[in-house]
Amino acid sequence: MRSSSPAARRTSRCRAAVLPACLALLTACGTGTQAVLTDTPSVTGPAGHEPGAPTSTAEVDVQRDGIEPAVVTGVRYAAHDTYDRVVVDLKGEVPGYTVRWVEQFLEEGSGKPIEVRGGTYLQVTLSPADAHDAGGKPTWTGGPVFPANLENLTEVVRTGDFEGHVGIGLVLARQAAFQLNEQGEPSRLIIDVAH
Repeated sequence: MRSSSPAARRTSRCRAAVLPACLALLTACGTGTQAVLTDTPSVTGPAGHEPGAPTSTAEVDVQRDGIEPAVVTGVRYAAHDTYDRVVVDLKGEVPGYTVRWVEQFLEEGSGKPIEVRGGTYLQVTLSPADAHDAGGKPTWTGGPVFPANLENLTEVVRTGDFEGHVGIGLVLARQAAFQLNEQGEPSRLIIDVAH
């Protein structure tokens, strides 16, 4: 239920002002560019902020050229009141990424299908990024399929670590809106998927 009090209207206007400011800040950082493939994805607030349910199913493509590859050190996930959260922990700057709906997950490099069952699949690909150190030792261990058993997120899948691309598959019970949030110190990419 929405409140029509003056304080609620001020909060709503502040939130409306935050989106353009965040987008301006993102476009002013480094050499990254963002292209939204369908419509604008939801934007969250600071790391401690509980944003509520995500509102967009738009695919996202953020390019970051000329940076050192980030290293994926782990992927965590947890349920919240209205969404499931996936946190990709990184060493280095947040790399570029694409988020797309796919019919199945394919292994990076070989193109072989990865056998998982779910209602729908959301593929996150980070680039430039690695999930191994300079000696080739994996930095994101286990898997490749990690059971999540949350409200909508059922599994997380490492779909690959190949030629500067790290693939992370989200197996969902049903297609739902999602939102992205980049955080620094330490670097991480946060994906919230509505229940």
